[in-house]
Amino acid sequence: MKLMNIDSAKSYSMPDLYLNIGHLLDHFMMLIFAKAAFDAGREFGFSYEEIIVYGTLGVVLFGAAAPLAGWLADKFSRPILITIYPFGLCLGAFLASMSQSPDMLGLSLGILGFFAAIYHPVGIAMLIKRPGKVGLRLGVNGVWGNMGVAFAPIFTGFLIAYGDWRLAFIVPAILCFLFGISQFFAFKELDEEPSRKSSKDANKVESIMSSNWQTVLICLSIVTLSGGFIFGSLTFLIPRLFEVNMLQISNDVAITGLLAGFVYAVASFSQIGTGWLVDKIPPKFVLSAMGLGQLIFIYFASVSFDYDLLFIMLVAMLFVFGQVPITDAILVKYVKDSWRGRVLSIKFMINLCAGASVLPVTSFLLQNGYDFSFILESLALISIAIIISGLLLPNKSSNSVIVRQKTL
Repeated sequence: MKLMNIDSAKSYSMPDLYLNIGHLLDHFMMLIFAKAAFDAGREFGFSYEEIIVYGTLGVVLFGAAAPLAGWLADKFSRPILITIYPFGLCLGAFLASMSQSPDMLGLSLGILGFFAAIYHPVGIAMLIKRPGKVGLRLGVNGVWGNMGVAFAPIFTGFLIAYGDWRLAFIVPAILCFLFGISQFFAFKELDEEPSRKSSKDANKVESIMSSNWQTVLICLSIVTLSGGFIFGSLTFLIPRLFEVNMLQISNDVAITGLLAGFVYAVASFSQIGTGWLVDKIPPKFVLSAMGLGQLIFIYFASVSFDYDLLFIMLVAMLFVFGQVPITDAILVKYVKDSWRGRVLSIKFMINLCAGASVLPVTSFLLQNGYDFSFILESLALISIAIIISGLLLPNKSSNSVIVRQKTL
């Protein structure tokens, strides 16, 4: 199986910079609609509460299609899948910009979400294949991803202010196309030495599970579900929340988008710190601290307005973003490379599908008289599950499994 000159039978590497930019684009493209929804709704005669439902297919496929991407990548080729990825984003965004009805817009966002699902199980697996300081690498990559979260409301807000919501999809589509071409030429073939393992060594079990594996699996599943819902809720709702609850500062779409982007950008750097910490100390303590911070500051954000809301939400997002690399760093210790794409894809499917439920749930709540304060209070309560799960993790969970694999 070949795609141009990328041969699936050979091993390729790609500079971390391209994997990081790919992560930025992934989150950026998925959050264009979060800022453009209000203006798209006005064109089609829908309220904000009504139009956001049409983004559900995209965010569902963003998670649900991840196992398929992980399976295809592990069975055939990670380089081929990651090469297709930016061109798929381009297609989805272009079709969204051409939509003449809400149904067409929803379908286009579904295509965008389907191709966006490729990055996490494929790109992250490529990133962590190289051993050493995995937590820190994940933290840096997470910063890039959250910069995509940050740039989305800023870039989209200005494109809408000086153009319209359609332009907010067309320009990123062009950028994805150009990035895809550049990324294609960035691949380098690896020179791998033949394996010198004896047949006896080859037949050994490649991974050793500890007696605590079931506990770790349950805890990480709970963290993935609750953390995914909180992350998805705040990254989607903050731009609109700022428009509604920061009226003394500004209700201009460009200014509130800039402020939301500022919060995301600054908070994203917390991932470098937590990534470094999980390489040094048991992840359970770091994870529990992230959950506690979310509980406190998301609750305070629910009763805050204007500059108080801006500051408190910034602190809350430090803890929300800081949690992201922790579960991935734990999974790396438990899963050999040949299975990471598939295992990570299931993890991301759970995480992103939990985030996908944000749109219908939020739409239902807002249409039935509940406000943003109630939603934030609910998110604060959900973070208790993260605290408890973190405390239940084994003290040495990062070292509880020995993974034996080839030198990469």
